Amino acid sequence: MERNATSGHLPVMYRQVLDGLRVGGSGTYLDGTFGRGGHARGVLEQLGPGGRLLLMDKDPDAIAVAEREFGTDPRVSIFRGSFADLGNWDAAAAGLDGVLFDLGVSSPQLDVAERGFSFGKDGPLDMRMDPDNGQSAAEWLASADDREIADVLWTYGEERQSRKIARTIVARREEQPLVRTAQLAELIASVMPRGKDKIHPATRSFQAIRIFINRELADLEAGLDAAMARLKPGGRLAVISFHSLEDRIVKQFINRHAKAPPSNRRLPVEVEFIPALQAIGGAQKADDDETASNPRARSAVLRVAEKLAVREAA
Repeated sequence: MERNATSGHLPVMYRQVLDGLRVGGSGTYLDGTFGRGGHARGVLEQLGPGGRLLLMDKDPDAIAVAEREFGTDPRVSIFRGSFADLGNWDAAAAGLDGVLFDLGVSSPQLDVAERGFSFGKDGPLDMRMDPDNGQSAAEWLASADDREIADVLWTYGEERQSRKIARTIVARREEQPLVRTAQLAELIASVMPRGKDKIHPATRSFQAIRIFINRELADLEAGLDAAMARLKPGGRLAVISFHSLEDRIVKQFINRHAKAPPSNRRLPVEVEFIPALQAIGGAQKADDDETASNPRARSAVLRVAEKLAVREAA
């Protein structure tokens, strides 16, 4: 998630990301979540004539910005699609020196009511990062049963009132279709007690539905595997998460490739573990100055890992 480029502010954890990627002038780097290009600009500034920058995004508005601002640079290639499919992009086949995923919804997506991501702005209940593919939130809520809705709200939003909200959604849609963000936000608020944490009652539900509609966690798992396959030895992976479920996936992925699993004495032969990644530091957070000027950075967590050279087992 990054700040709106038109504000003149830097994207979330800008300096930490560039330091983590350790950009070399002749390297090839992939930004799998272009957004409005804040991190991409920083990478491009450090590339020489022989360097390459590959830009991906599912959002057609983001791709339009990329084409307008970077399309004439011979070092840049642009592809509309999910980073889960980066392994199918020929431009990445020769190997990558760095990969960046900046997860979650971007500021422009939140700020434009017509995209349907925000409960604070009335708009069509869409929530798709790629509006040309898949079901919208309204379409899904019109057909899912209360158990499926409750499962999504609990699994992706850890919403304790998930069953009550789901039952209310199913009952309400019999009277009137849910097609606007304000409708859904007001419905959730009507059945939710106002919590002490001061967040809007619809916060967790909107987050859960968005993650589900966009298959964000499944895409993250596929994208991490694809990045691992395409990174060169010494290449860096940098991932910014905004949700505990995302960060858990990233942390477990790095640990799985960096640390030997617990030994099992029942195995007849002990198999040597050969690490393929090295974690570069631990979880990084935005500093106080950044969170003061950009509250959305408060939940940001950056993890960086470096791919190791392959060696034979002893």
